[in-house]
Amino acid sequence: MPARIKEVLRSLSIAVAVAALTAATIYMVSYLAYPVTGIQVQGARMFPETLAWEAVPDRASLLTLNPALLKSKVKSNAWVESVEVRKNWDSGIVTVEVEERDAVLNAGTEGRGAVFAADGTELPGLGGVDLERVEMSEDRLEGILRAGRVLESNGVALESVDGVGAGGIEATVEGRLVIFADSISEAQAKALPGIMSGNPKAPRFDLRSPERVVIGASEQAAARSSRPGTSEGRRSG
Repeated sequence: MPARIKEVLRSLSIAVAVAALTAATIYMVSYLAYPVTGIQVQGARMFPETLAWEAVPDRASLLTLNPALLKSKVKSNAWVESVEVRKNWDSGIVTVEVEERDAVLNAGTEGRGAVFAADGTELPGLGGVDLERVEMSEDRLEGILRAGRVLESNGVALESVDGVGAGGIEATVEGRLVIFADSISEAQAKALPGIMSGNPKAPRFDLRSPERVVIGASEQAAARSSRPGTSEGRRSG
């Protein structure tokens, strides 16, 4: 082997060794100076706290711990809707604060049961929520999931889907009875909270008319309706 090649290889070997030694030194110094002394999980009910511990490597340092990677690993669990990670530089404790999804639909479709959150995420179980199984077709299920995502994206809480029939879908939204068909428009979702607060005694809110929120509608009598963006309307008797 020519002497020049030997010299190049020798230089490369020295450079690699120096880099490895430097990395090891930085790792040891950062661990000794700012070790992760514990993991504290807040807001978890269904999320297994052990998964947060497993996502943090042994002898981890606050300096080298990657919050984005930890968030990603925790959020991969279906129960977790959002997560925040905070480092306490005095105590060495890493706090993982999670916001969990709740089950809103216990669906039975063509012999298969599945549980869903308001944003359409399929959950591994009911999570302690008491929901009766509601039988429906696959098409109706897709419509409900789309409606739930529209409500969720507009900050409206879909709490449960209570019944499905020829007359529409009955659901509890913000603690009130809401009836809708297979879809809810963005305009209806945006208008609904204001119309609800302006009509605290209304027994139900009907979203089956496109682009309208009908207050206290019944099957026997047509109600005057409130167009999205307004809080006017009357309950029907």
